[in-house]
Amino acid sequence: MAVMVRNALLIAASALLGGCSLLPGSDRSDPPRSTQSANMPVSGEARQCLAQLDRTGSRYSPLPDRTLGQGCTNFNTVRLSDLRGDTANFALANLGPVTCPTANAFAGWARYGVDRAARQILGSPLLRIETMGSYSCRNVAGSNRRSAHSRAEAIDVAAFVLADGRRVSVLGDWNAGSAEEREFLRIVRGSACKRFGTVLSPDYNADHRDHFHLEVGSSDFCR
Repeated sequence: MAVMVRNALLIAASALLGGCSLLPGSDRSDPPRSTQSANMPVSGEARQCLAQLDRTGSRYSPLPDRTLGQGCTNFNTVRLSDLRGDTANFALANLGPVTCPTANAFAGWARYGVDRAARQILGSPLLRIETMGSYSCRNVAGSNRRSAHSRAEAIDVAAFVLADGRRVSVLGDWNAGSAEEREFLRIVRGSACKRFGTVLSPDYNADHRDHFHLEVGSSDFCR
């Protein structure tokens, strides 16, 4: 009986060790970008999206699907911790759950539209993107229609912090910043319009004087 128990334990231990080799980045010096639970069910479409997000170099944690009531949901969402630039990672501030497609669009925009523009126009790489959040169970202002924020499909971006210590904000620098800062903000808005279905800026209305609203979807509206 003791021999059978010992053999069972050895088989279980072997299975666990074998499973570790299947984890991406199992080397202790290179932890996996995703911290997804092995017990979390993932659809084929979601799995493809997460694989694409892996290729961006982003660090993130997949989140469980949730129906939150009042027409608000968190389906196929992740929590981003940082994004990859050409030469280094940069941080995110105040960002909550976002859908995986939103995360992929945001990662591409941050690297190719923001980090590169910061280095080319302002002479310093990006260090951090400051947001005003993502998921929020609310309506579009002045309507009875649920906002894309209620589905975690939108991000509000307030400012960009550079490696040299400068902070370029939508509120402070869209109109009052230096010529280079104003150019930078308009370049990154234009880049966002190529990746998101809806992009709203201070040119849209006073409600967006202090942030860019970035929303995935099939629409094509940039202002």
